[in-house]
Amino acid sequence: MTAPRLEIDLDKIHHNARTLVDRLGARGISVTGVTKAVLGAPEIAAALIRAGVVALGDSRIGNIATLRGARIVAPIMLIRSPMLSQVEKVVAQAETSFNTELDVVSALSQAAIAARRTHGIMLMVELGDLREGIMPGDLESFVHAMLDFPGTALRGIGTNLACRSGVAPDARNMAELSVLADSIDATFGHRLRPRLGSAAGSGLEIVSGGNSANLQWALSGADTGRINDLRLGEAILLGCEPLRRQPIEGLYTDAFTLIAEVIETKVKPSKPWGDIAQTAFGATPTPATDRISEPAAEQSRTTQTILALGRQDIDPDGLLPPAGIDILGASSDHLIVDSGGSRLSVGAEVRFQLNYSALLRAMTSPFVVQVVKTASGCRQSKTKQPPESVQLEFQAAS
Repeated sequence: MTAPRLEIDLDKIHHNARTLVDRLGARGISVTGVTKAVLGAPEIAAALIRAGVVALGDSRIGNIATLRGARIVAPIMLIRSPMLSQVEKVVAQAETSFNTELDVVSALSQAAIAARRTHGIMLMVELGDLREGIMPGDLESFVHAMLDFPGTALRGIGTNLACRSGVAPDARNMAELSVLADSIDATFGHRLRPRLGSAAGSGLEIVSGGNSANLQWALSGADTGRINDLRLGEAILLGCEPLRRQPIEGLYTDAFTLIAEVIETKVKPSKPWGDIAQTAFGATPTPATDRISEPAAEQSRTTQTILALGRQDIDPDGLLPPAGIDILGASSDHLIVDSGGSRLSVGAEVRFQLNYSALLRAMTSPFVVQVVKTASGCRQSKTKQPPESVQLEFQAAS
């Protein structure tokens, strides 16, 4: 079988999702399954839906178009602020989008009217991580303005933590989000669009507390307040929590395995020799003026193995090699490892586990074949296609 390849175990992903859906459900919290790290893979999305997620979330409209093209039947949220240049596609492909700018909500309103649809709006609130979000003191005036836009409906509010600055969800910031939800309901509840199946609008439908980083807080027994939804990707896919990357009890951490092939194995000096300048990616070894003066012939030796895998395919810092193998470095197309006392033959394969960063890049690389393992034990190779927007650009340029 070809390499590099990413083996995906759907049974383990389903188990992880089902387990978290059940645990959070007991706390009154539903799960939105996030597919952005897996490039909107329909097979994985279907596994999440079977496990009981209430909706899917993705940050790229091209991924959402992939899900729609595969006839995935589920509510889908765009969980990144829409680009003005894509509002028509957002309205056509996603029932709901996350928003922080009135100009964008206004454009979504116009696109929704033209499409004869109602587009759901989730407002993201800044609670300290300094990524996207409306400042809490500005939220009420924002809601007052956006409720005048036809073709849109305020579905809820949410926040995002632990992504840019590592700010952890806790009792304080989650309580603040609940207070904001209560305030919006008290001030604007009579003007909110009715929920599905309700006779009148009575308040925000969704209060989205955040992502996989919220699990420790949500399952700690703390008062969850108004929080009734979490957006989970990493916890389901990799079975770990993002704050300290610790495995979550009862979940699989090996639903994804990356396999690479050996293309060279040599006994070489343990250090480079000659003047040391910047590497291909701009790094300068410390100290910057280092000069290896020890001749190669006089150095200690190591068994160096090169795999056909590089930074164009993965984040080498996010790979966990098997016992007895250490990662020495990587260039665009080569992963260099020390195989210790065992010499790996050319053509041999090495299996790695991945963290979130390495998974994200491996799923995105067109050079990494995805092999989906189904419940029946069969394997289905999947070839990547450019997202819809990229395809259109290629067509226009040809």
